[in-house]
Amino acid sequence: MNNLAQPYPISPEAKAFYQENNYIKLKQVLSPEEVAHFSEVISAEVQRKNTQEKLIEERDTYSKAFLQIFNLWTESEEVKKFVMSKRLAQIASDLMGCEQVRIYHDQALFKEAGGGITPWHADQYYWPIDTNNTITAWIPLQATPLEMGPLEFSAKSQQIVFGRDLQIGDDSEVQIKQNLRVNNFEHVIEAFDLGEVSFHSGWVFHRAGANQTDQMRKVMTIIYMDAKAKLMNPKNDNQIHDWNTWCPGAKIGEVIDTELNPIAG
Repeated sequence: MNNLAQPYPISPEAKAFYQENNYIKLKQVLSPEEVAHFSEVISAEVQRKNTQEKLIEERDTYSKAFLQIFNLWTESEEVKKFVMSKRLAQIASDLMGCEQVRIYHDQALFKEAGGGITPWHADQYYWPIDTNNTITAWIPLQATPLEMGPLEFSAKSQQIVFGRDLQIGDDSEVQIKQNLRVNNFEHVIEAFDLGEVSFHSGWVFHRAGANQTDQMRKVMTIIYMDAKAKLMNPKNDNQIHDWNTWCPGAKIGEVIDTELNPIAG
């Protein structure tokens, strides 16, 4: 079980696809043994940290979407091995074309049986980062068929400015969906094989469907940024919150080099 310590070859064609579409799905990034092991480890941490007490039908759209636990790498040495692994960091840096990447934060996204949609959104609305060289690894901890709610992408939609100022929720789902349809962007929705991982940029629009199965949809995500990324002056309250939470002590105009943002790999 040493895939995570080994390089994963990214072809010139794969790099070009990512640069054009701002997302890519890669097969066999993790071995079945690695998926099983880290599914068990991360699930235990999510169960330990979960504070959600409301029934699904009592929650708003965002809260119905998933159980959300952050920065597990800071609390578990085994999760840290996963989040800081050479393989995932190397893929992220190769796709973005930068020398090294830092961790912005990790995020377990567990969509319960019967869990609702994840509305259309662009992640970087929340991030006070001065570069578009940001990328999220979306790592299913099981094979993820369509009825379980895999991640969906709007290919090439990073070039769209409309919707970048919308917080994730009912409004973003309706308004972004309508705009993407009007502009005829390709909507990519596919199942994920066991060990398959996707990577998407901070500005590409994406969503996920409801979990229509009786099983938990378990996903671990890792957000990386170019190791040279600097903190920008926050543009909204969410970015102020992210500054204080995920990169405390970072200074505007300087490289985001804090204890919570180490170089990965």
